[in-house]
Amino acid sequence: MNNTDKKQEILDAFNFRHATKEFDPTKKISDEDFQFILETGRLSPSSVGYEPWKFLVVENKDLKEKLKAVSWGAQGQIPTASHFVIILSRTDARYDSEYVLDLQKNVKEMPDDVLETLMPRYKDFQENDFHLFESKRALFDWASKQSYIALANMMTSAAQIGIDSCPIEGFNYDQVHEILKEEGLLEDGKFDISVMVAFGYRIHEPKRGKTRRSMDQVVQWV
Repeated sequence: MNNTDKKQEILDAFNFRHATKEFDPTKKISDEDFQFILETGRLSPSSVGYEPWKFLVVENKDLKEKLKAVSWGAQGQIPTASHFVIILSRTDARYDSEYVLDLQKNVKEMPDDVLETLMPRYKDFQENDFHLFESKRALFDWASKQSYIALANMMTSAAQIGIDSCPIEGFNYDQVHEILKEEGLLEDGKFDISVMVAFGYRIHEPKRGKTRRSMDQVVQWV
């Protein structure tokens, strides 16, 4: 496939993707295809490589019912989606946290001398450049921004293999937080809810094609 064909294939996927409000409950995504979608989330980039996310694939029916009761934007998706995912973001993504130090040493296999050199830079970045230590919410919101990169990549990769999706922010944050806390899914406060996303196969075609503002409205060359 030449570059022109590849570019068109990617654009076709973007035009195919839409916020699917209701899925065909009789169609299930294969294990192979869903693992592919999750892998594109896992391989997504994040600021300073901290990977501050976790993907909860919700299969428990009782948990789904609890979530549906407090998620006004997922009324059609939760009962019909093949797979329903809650993306959690870390609350402890500080440069000097146990999580980050373990990530640097045991996942990235960063030598101690390199880590010692980078730590002041990461501290300055979080504390002074982005003011992330002003509140717990500031640090969490920064981590949540990273999770949206993974969210977008998963939806795009799904669209490229003909699978529909819908990102969902239509839920009561406090109530979802309490549900997940009671289920022991927030790991004693190390995580919190960022966003939801449903995957499956559309049961209805969109009523209209993709609408977006024009290129000159969204791009400025300076």
